[in-house]
Amino acid sequence: MTEPWQTIVQIALDLGKLLAALAQAAWHWGVLIAWVAWWLGGVNWRKLGPVLGQGAWVPVVLLSVLGAMVWSQIAPRPYDFLGVVTVPNFWWQLGGVGLLAGLTLFCGWLQGVFDWAPPDPLAAEAAASEHAPGNEHLLHLDPPQHH
Repeated sequence: MTEPWQTIVQIALDLGKLLAALAQAAWHWGVLIAWVAWWLGGVNWRKLGPVLGQGAWVPVVLLSVLGAMVWSQIAPRPYDFLGVVTVPNFWWQLGGVGLLAGLTLFCGWLQGVFDWAPPDPLAAEAAASEHAPGNEHLLHLDPPQHH
């Protein structure tokens, strides 16, 4: 083969290796990517933030601790951190759950900074039903009067 064809074949082989490495990374990190995608694009933090602030954080913390306790029983082993420190069972699982909770809150903060919000399906459904054929009378209803 001539030199340009060898270069093209080499580029194709390298591209295949790159795609295989990306597929392996996506498979390995897929659950975390899905987690971040859900909390960034599927949850409206404008509504969830005040609810958490009014006390819903308590069950979230309790469920997180419970999840770490279950995980520590499913995988009961200490964690060797960089060969320097051995973290006992349960504590490293609690740290992992805490990191996941922190990542979730970071997604909410990021959504607020960039002013992102997923569309509200209930508002879209209500708007669609108001403008549906045969529902013209709904557009001109007066609000109920309370005496």
